[in-house]
Amino acid sequence: MVSLSPLSLLLLLLRLLFLFTLTHLSTSQNTTTKHYYLKLPLLHKTPPPSPSQSLLHDSLRLSHLHHHHRHHHLHGLTSPVISGASSGSGQYFISLLLGTPPQPLLLIADTASDLIWTHCSASTHHNNPHNPIFFPRLSASFKPHHCFHPSCKLVPNPPNSHCNTSSTLHTPCLFNYSYADSSSSSGFFSTETASFLSKHKHQHKPTNLTLSFGCGFRVSGTEFNSAQGVMGLGRGPISFTSQLGRRFGNKFSYCLKDYTLSPPPTSYLTIGGGGETQNDNVVSSKMKFTPLVVNPLSPSFYYIGIKSVSVDGAKLRIRPSVWSIDDNGNGGTVIDSGTTLTFLAEEAYGEVVTAIRRRVRNLTVPSPTPGFELCVNESKLVKGMSLPRLKFELVGNSAFSPPQRNYFIATEERVMCLAIQPVNSETGFSVIGNLMQQGFLLEFDRDRSRLGFSRHGCDVP
Repeated sequence: MVSLSPLSLLLLLLRLLFLFTLTHLSTSQNTTTKHYYLKLPLLHKTPPPSPSQSLLHDSLRLSHLHHHHRHHHLHGLTSPVISGASSGSGQYFISLLLGTPPQPLLLIADTASDLIWTHCSASTHHNNPHNPIFFPRLSASFKPHHCFHPSCKLVPNPPNSHCNTSSTLHTPCLFNYSYADSSSSSGFFSTETASFLSKHKHQHKPTNLTLSFGCGFRVSGTEFNSAQGVMGLGRGPISFTSQLGRRFGNKFSYCLKDYTLSPPPTSYLTIGGGGETQNDNVVSSKMKFTPLVVNPLSPSFYYIGIKSVSVDGAKLRIRPSVWSIDDNGNGGTVIDSGTTLTFLAEEAYGEVVTAIRRRVRNLTVPSPTPGFELCVNESKLVKGMSLPRLKFELVGNSAFSPPQRNYFIATEERVMCLAIQPVNSETGFSVIGNLMQQGFLLEFDRDRSRLGFSRHGCDVP
């Protein structure tokens, strides 16, 4: 008889739980819409936060995500639902039409979340039109899950929930999610109809889909950046991308454009699509791929494997183990839409800073912007000079080479700082933030378990 290690057994249980729950969540919409896709605008917070604010928000967010990661390791499968949206800049939002008739809501887009939830009201009157929330009593299609529904096991129930004790068949499923900053959302885990306009070439078709989501009647603490909730885009079975994935080819993509431009260009999140037009085929041919790595102790995050880092073509002396996930689930590198800056394991960060400092020693400012270790005087850049080029060699023989503006940001008048921060890999993980991702089309192909990226395709309709 083959014996499994605790880590392998945990991974097997997670996969079985994912497949079992996804089957139940998709019973009413398992017909694949092969040639159709959803294209949703990603709205940006205006005005954008300052670099110092981004650093503060990112630090809080990573502290929160690392906290949940450690909680997962210490306490096992107590809650497969995670979210980092309350602690972070939450810069990208998605408009969602929920209910029958549809009610417009603005949700934070978060690749480090599984749970979709909205702020709900038991009232039937819109008291504040400037801060719309969801009114389930005004919807003919709202329906809470009951305790015995398989998906109820995937949300954290309140300690006094009847779902944790003996309950009748139709007892509603309650959820309670608390954030590291003492914010919380609690209410009914429910189903509702979401309205979209699916596309295929030049055709548009109204599409109604059933979503499982948290209807939060009690929301306390942070204002969630004026959003009415969170749209989880993570790898877990109850995320937005998981619930809709099978219908649209089980892939999604986005391109984050430079939000510092005026007026800021529109970014998009696309569910499904690809290969239907000549432009799609051109983009696919120029796309590079790297495997998505599974971390059984953080199954919701999108991990990638980094092999090495180079500065101006010179490979840095960083131990390969710095990039690996250890037996406790620590380390590794996550692609995250909700973190602005990039965070690297301390050893890698030190090597990157040293290599870049050596190349810009005549440009550095004596007193860097607080919170940033390396800053340069932009006015000293003479014609023909450029800032050092950074390149990440990834598993799968692909290279991610972002432009300098993705990791040098303006912090003061004529001052640019390296937008990379250190993180302790023994208690957390490295993060490729949304600033480093700007200008790349990123495709998360979940069937093939790979991440595609290309500098082409951001303007494909």
